[in-house]
Amino acid sequence: MIPGPYLLYLGAATDVLAVKTARGIAVWRPGAAIGEMAEPECTVSVGLPRMTIAQGVAAGAKTLVLGFANAGGTIDETTSGVVLEAIAAGLNVASGLHMRLSGAPGVAAAAERAGVALVDVRTPPALPVGTGKRRTGRRLLTVGTDCSVGKMYTTLALERELRARGVAADFRATGQTGIMIAGSGVPIDAVVSDFLSGAAEWVSPDRSDDGWDLIEGQGSLFHPSFAGVSLGLLHGSQPDALVLCHEAGRETIRHTRDYKVPDLALCLERNLEAGRLTSPDVKAVGVAINTSGLQSDEAHAHCLAIEDRLGLPCQDPVTMGTNRIVDKLLACFAPSVPA
Repeated sequence: MIPGPYLLYLGAATDVLAVKTARGIAVWRPGAAIGEMAEPECTVSVGLPRMTIAQGVAAGAKTLVLGFANAGGTIDETTSGVVLEAIAAGLNVASGLHMRLSGAPGVAAAAERAGVALVDVRTPPALPVGTGKRRTGRRLLTVGTDCSVGKMYTTLALERELRARGVAADFRATGQTGIMIAGSGVPIDAVVSDFLSGAAEWVSPDRSDDGWDLIEGQGSLFHPSFAGVSLGLLHGSQPDALVLCHEAGRETIRHTRDYKVPDLALCLERNLEAGRLTSPDVKAVGVAINTSGLQSDEAHAHCLAIEDRLGLPCQDPVTMGTNRIVDKLLACFAPSVPA
């Protein structure tokens, strides 16, 4: 576990999606972080008090968390300087970036001298190759039309709704933010490609309590950069159920200019088709929409139109909850009754 409380570093982010790690911790682990730190050009916030490193230490922070994500997951000179300053102040440092903290000049030596820990969340454990062997228990996987459309938030919201109904449910993290929230998981995008499906099998083992493993999806089958990790998760998760995630109004695949966001019906069918390799009876049970760019009345109309078209419950997990999606899930998969 990463020693808390945290000071969240937002870097120079100008896009709220770029600080989803910090935002996820602030929302789903309230009280875990006591403040945020950012460069002067940063234009976003996760709603925590803005602090310097010295102020964070005085307030009781134990770990500086690099709470932003950038293309390639690199640690630039500015971030490296902040990390060194945090180490000198006695803070541990945790990162979900692809580049290891020890790869930044002088960081490993400084941490050793100061006696603090460097935690690279994106370091996967030793993993098996996927086998495709059926496992006991129920599994739901969130899939998306694109990356950064709310798969983690949807999965966590489903866990909360199921637990509120007394149904056993566990969020299975596959990304750096999810791992920081859950305290365990596998950084699926840091896994060697041959072990992707094995990683999904590993993070969601056999269970016998009629409960659900809720597996955090990654990427999109329609993303030219990240489709491979999405396919590996589909095969290894062996999902009984899928929930499709989408951001209303997004037209272009993130980090590209020439690729359009797919039609929802087409995207859903492609995911079901791929999932049937290891889970022949996989079903779609709902659509989760990020409607943050719409007014309330527009958001409800948008969800209703999708429901009419796809025949599935459609909700924004943040503003509408997931109760109707869970209704559909439980109706499709009634718990087994002993003979």
